[in-house]
Amino acid sequence: MQTQALRTDIPQRHLQSVVLVAEQAAARQAAARRRAAERAVAAAAARRAAEQAAEQSQQSQSPPQQDQSGPPPTPSGSAQQIALGMLGSYGWSSGQFSCLVSLWNRESGWNVTASNGSGAYGIPQALPADKMASAGPDWQTDAATQIRWGLGYIKGLYGSPCGAWAHEEADGWY
Repeated sequence: MQTQALRTDIPQRHLQSVVLVAEQAAARQAAARRRAAERAVAAAAARRAAEQAAEQSQQSQSPPQQDQSGPPPTPSGSAQQIALGMLGSYGWSSGQFSCLVSLWNRESGWNVTASNGSGAYGIPQALPADKMASAGPDWQTDAATQIRWGLGYIKGLYGSPCGAWAHEEADGWY
């Protein structure tokens, strides 16, 4: 009788062992996911800190800022030349220009009349498009007006063109 009791007890102990191993594996996987999430958060914070440090370094090397009480001056030339000429009036160095070029190359190819199916329009792909009217009545056709609006939008939401580009790269939109 005792031998038979041992035999029926073996499957129960085996089942308990299997459950224990599965629980331990699940706990290890959950811990690994938590560590990966913590690393991702730390990496994002480090990227933001590096961007801010680079921006501060670039600002400390740039000439003193102009009075920001009025609208930024409007340089002439191609859309990219206009944008490059406006960066300083937003407190950015020319080091931000490559991020802006990448961003607006992807969004509109720097085309003043670019539009997409969702209604976004212009160089910065404003949505709705008529938001750009706050920068000037010629918002539908004037690169400088669109760029002025787009740079203000970027400054307000992302702090800098490189901040906006980082968001575009991470999320597919800005």
